[in-house]
Amino acid sequence: MSTTVTETRTTVPITAETILRLFPDIDTSGDALEGHDEEQIRLMDEVCIVTDEDDKPIGTASKKLCHLMTNIDKGLLHRAFSVFLFNDKNELLLQQRASEKITFPDMWTNTCCSHPLSVSTETGSNLPDSILGVKNAARRKLDHELGIKPEQVPIEDFHFLTRIHYKAPSDGKWGEHEIDYILFIKANVDLNPSPNEVQATQYVSAEKLKELFKDPSLKFTPWFKLICESMLFEWWEHLDSGLEKYENEQEIRRML
Repeated sequence: MSTTVTETRTTVPITAETILRLFPDIDTSGDALEGHDEEQIRLMDEVCIVTDEDDKPIGTASKKLCHLMTNIDKGLLHRAFSVFLFNDKNELLLQQRASEKITFPDMWTNTCCSHPLSVSTETGSNLPDSILGVKNAARRKLDHELGIKPEQVPIEDFHFLTRIHYKAPSDGKWGEHEIDYILFIKANVDLNPSPNEVQATQYVSAEKLKELFKDPSLKFTPWFKLICESMLFEWWEHLDSGLEKYENEQEIRRML
């Protein structure tokens, strides 16, 4: 008579506490931050949501750990969002990232790009809760980076379109590997940018943005270019009519 043996394996969640034990060779050296802006170094301690490739949260890690290329090359992936804010003329608000930024300094990008944090109001294990979490995070960061007060960007005015999975180096040391939630919002807002985050802003039409891309003196963030080269201008055309057919996409767009 044969005997069947069933092996039970316990999956240890990746958390800020267990990540070093699960990945003992992960890079946590402090040298990477030497010489950078003090406030930007402080922000590197923020705790991001680590996910698998299907955007399921599997733990947490600091912003610093998530953005070191040595860790990204080992598969570390985290959740992010990109806000595209348009005024009543349907012009898109762009920002130029501050020189103090550790990743992608001085580059032009969409209105606001950041990360939901591992806090109850910004995380989620299913798509509806995750969308609500990134909308809350977006309102927080619009205020932090651009001085846009939350009452000017009501949560119900945000439109979730899709998620993109991409990976991009910033330099030899830093980079991005994200599941990025794309959010559109149309609002007239008052700007008071933080100089530690943003060095310049401008509103652009679709045609003006296409012209800017032709200017070799300007540099743009890789996620912004990916979105522009894929669907942005089509979405933009339907901002006032028909955008709903692009909203709440369930599948993750792979742009690796």
